[in-house]
Amino acid sequence: MKIVPFTVALFCSGFFAAQAKQDNIKQKNIEEVVLIGKKPTVESKADRTVFNVANSSILAGNTTWDVLRMTPLVSIDSNDVVKAEGESVTVYINDRKSIFTGKELKEYLQTIPAENLLKIEVITSPSAKYETTGEVINIVLKKLTNEGIKGSATFNNSQNAKNSQYSNLNINYHKRSFTQSLTGSYNDNTRISKNESENLLYATNAVTKIDTESTELGKMPSFSSASELELDEKNTIGLILEFAQNNRNTFSNTIANNSINNSVQYSYLQDQNLSGYNRNLGNNIFYKYYDKEKNKILDINAGFNYDSTADTNDHILYFSNNTIPIGNRIIANNENREYYLKADYSQNLGKSDIAFEGGGKMDFRNNAIPYQYSNLTNNEFIFDGNRSNDFHYTENLNALYVNFSKTFFKKLETRVGLRYESIHFKIRQTVGNVEKTDSYGTFLPSLLLKYSFSENYTVSATYNHNLWRPWYSEFNPFLLPNDDGNFYRGNLDLQPNPSDRVGLKLGLFKKYFISANYSFTDQDYWDTYIIENGNTISMPANFNGKSERYSLNFNTNQSFLKNKLSVNLNFGLNYSDNSDFNQRNNLEIENYITNFNGSSNISYTNLFNKDINFNAWIGVFSENNGNTFNNKPNVFHNMSVTKIFKELGLETTLRLVNPFAKLKFDNTTYAPIGTFRTKSELDYHGFSFSIVKRFGNQKVKENTKTEVEKESGGGK
Repeated sequence: MKIVPFTVALFCSGFFAAQAKQDNIKQKNIEEVVLIGKKPTVESKADRTVFNVANSSILAGNTTWDVLRMTPLVSIDSNDVVKAEGESVTVYINDRKSIFTGKELKEYLQTIPAENLLKIEVITSPSAKYETTGEVINIVLKKLTNEGIKGSATFNNSQNAKNSQYSNLNINYHKRSFTQSLTGSYNDNTRISKNESENLLYATNAVTKIDTESTELGKMPSFSSASELELDEKNTIGLILEFAQNNRNTFSNTIANNSINNSVQYSYLQDQNLSGYNRNLGNNIFYKYYDKEKNKILDINAGFNYDSTADTNDHILYFSNNTIPIGNRIIANNENREYYLKADYSQNLGKSDIAFEGGGKMDFRNNAIPYQYSNLTNNEFIFDGNRSNDFHYTENLNALYVNFSKTFFKKLETRVGLRYESIHFKIRQTVGNVEKTDSYGTFLPSLLLKYSFSENYTVSATYNHNLWRPWYSEFNPFLLPNDDGNFYRGNLDLQPNPSDRVGLKLGLFKKYFISANYSFTDQDYWDTYIIENGNTISMPANFNGKSERYSLNFNTNQSFLKNKLSVNLNFGLNYSDNSDFNQRNNLEIENYITNFNGSSNISYTNLFNKDINFNAWIGVFSENNGNTFNNKPNVFHNMSVTKIFKELGLETTLRLVNPFAKLKFDNTTYAPIGTFRTKSELDYHGFSFSIVKRFGNQKVKENTKTEVEKESGGGK
């Protein structure tokens, strides 16, 4: 692993030394210097870290998912779960909560071209405005406001284990008070992954070793439209429409053997094949009132989201001790609907300098997950009514919140927030005629303090009480086969996970930031394993016991060579105390864990004064999630070079993706019945070439946010 940062550092040092010499030689011919204000690549504020990516070479040919992976403080595991500083997150797009998580979120963000990105905000201490679940990632898209038609077209070809293509077209029209944006994209991807598993059962000392190789083919068209009309200087209405469909086919081959004390008991082969599609539809209609003089903002949003899955998934197993193959076919036709109404209002209270923000949301969900199950008999799939299932989940979530912000003595900035959420949900399963209804309310306070000793010295303190709720599909008790020959199912009895987080951040000279965080929980839910009818089954379950996490982080963003060279460095040290958690759940894990995380982004603008931009990124992450631990750090690294042809309006980019090592994960999950280790090698390794053609004036306007959210607690 050491060769990666060393090689990158050696390459970059020689590269930039030559460039510095080139700049010094040409400096004699410069008669006039024009200084242009430019935001740093990474801004560190009291409650968030902002990754400014607009007009960066990191965007060319990438999707929003690709850029999210390279965002400081963000890590993504082998199951596509997004985390910030190792904590669970909720993803927002333009302050609108995404309804997707995990692989669904990945598929959706892959439909949004990175060319549309303005910045990504990692909000480590969100105010009461945001819905609960811990930290927040807010993806902010560009808003082009200059007159006429403008846009861009992108064509990308990637070579990993297999070849993939990606293209998109962005068109923006603005005339006086009307703005219309249209985006269309198409992905044709082939991805290959390899997994090695080793499962140890304490009771029998049995070890099962499993090797799986999977191939995923995906063809994904997408379309989005955003319309906005300014009725006058204070009132605006708009409509957002989104559509994406992933036509996919996956197939895998598994080889496994089971042994006790090195004596083979049996082995099996499994062939898996899935074909189908995922479809996402969304719309949002909004009204916004903005009085700039009085700083009053009223934002009302109503919307409907729909996503569906229709696929057929076959599994055929060949056991060494059984000459007749067994298998199953599962036909899914899932449909999920969400309806919501949300209002936010902010203003200063009277003549005081107290900023008030408040609002609420009503959200209704209706999720249906029917599975039709068939058994393989005499080489034919025969319908099994006893194992087929129809799972329904309905939910009504209502929330109210208030935030108050005030600055004392022109030095102490404060923000106090309180959110109340009330949820009522109903679960119904056809098989067994199972029903469950539950409801509860929760208060979620938050606090932010920032004191400025001077322009160069600031200190901030934050507190948040969070509540992470189970995802609807995690309740589904239907037994699903995995691609490795084991099984997975949900848990009707899952409970939400409360947690508390306290943070301190010291800012020095507006460039150096040191933060310390402490978080704890008395209850959590993670994946565990059980043995049932001879099958190994993974499922989410609640674990009681106190788990404490401490972290120390350092961040700096530096500019050199007349702001041409930008370097961002992030280092983090995490310490976990799980002694009580492990003891109460009978887990044979180390009680005290220390991990190091770090990332760096290096970019150079106008290399050799030839309109060439260079970008390099490396990240090293070690994640421990409850009862799952990293055995080796995960290493990511990319390098790209972009050549800009201004007269032609063209950009070409060559990107190397993990050129020195393939992307690998190595995790062990500890359960009361044994240990379950998984090694994954993902197809995130190779190179890509992209061409971007721009037309029209690309002037960008940042999306307006309330001053309370934008500046309070460290916005400068």
